[in-house]
Amino acid sequence: MTQPSTAALVDDFIRHIADGRQLSPHTVAAYRQDLAELRAFLDRYYGSESWTWGGVDRIALRAFLGHLAGQGRARRTIARKLSAVRSFYRFLHREELVEANPARAIRSPKLERHLPAWLSRGDLDRLFQAAEARAAENTFMGTRDLAILETFYATGMRLSELHQLDMADLDLVADQVRIRGKGRKERIVPLGRAAVTALRRYELRRAEVVARTNGDRRAVFLSLNGRRLSRRAIQLIVRRLLDQACDDGDLTTHSLRHSFATHLLDAGADLLAVKELLGHASLSTTRIYTHTTRERLRRVYDRAHPRA
Repeated sequence: MTQPSTAALVDDFIRHIADGRQLSPHTVAAYRQDLAELRAFLDRYYGSESWTWGGVDRIALRAFLGHLAGQGRARRTIARKLSAVRSFYRFLHREELVEANPARAIRSPKLERHLPAWLSRGDLDRLFQAAEARAAENTFMGTRDLAILETFYATGMRLSELHQLDMADLDLVADQVRIRGKGRKERIVPLGRAAVTALRRYELRRAEVVARTNGDRRAVFLSLNGRRLSRRAIQLIVRRLLDQACDDGDLTTHSLRHSFATHLLDAGADLLAVKELLGHASLSTTRIYTHTTRERLRRVYDRAHPRA
């Protein structure tokens, strides 16, 4: 029996993670790109397209990682690509299409630990003051942009999660929202008073746009033409507001999520509770925010203590 081509086996794996495991479209696209890059490298490495996945060994995969490093790829990017290769080979091994997983014994590169950018309380006050001043004009865009900021900061949700938010996910009576996170996992997160107020104000302007354009009735955040806002459009809206209110050029949409977690922990919130609110699969991912608070405390100590 002839084994499927290398490309066909990748397609089988992609269908498996998209339909069977129900990974997010963003993750599926990243895995597809990573494996396409690996196939192109192996074509060059073996000098032809006649190789098979079962014939690839650890030396070839290490050469692939070395190739990526030689291109100046970040360690985090290389680690993600290795993770995609490992998952692919686990699938092949489980389906008895290869005898062993050559990627299993390859060490992932040690990642650089970067403390996430977050907004100080002063930056946060200036940001919301600017957004509230625009919303006070009662325009569609002004009320929408404030509602976006308030929802981000009130819930700590990811950009992808806010992008796919539907009206049915909002419960403005119980002051909570249902969030569909990574791996299609759902969580219920409280909405603060300020976020609920901003969303109620925006709902009135949104209804006008939907009626005028026969727009998307499901999506929460819409463009002027009534379509669901794209991720890129949301990024640009938030980045423009951040640039107007804050001096730190490193702040991004994700900084609102980081600020949400950091400010909760600063106020004494339990780490496990913050983990659940953020939708993290592992507590170790949430612990980076404890490093952020420790770093800040250290700077305060060094500045303030007479004998520091």
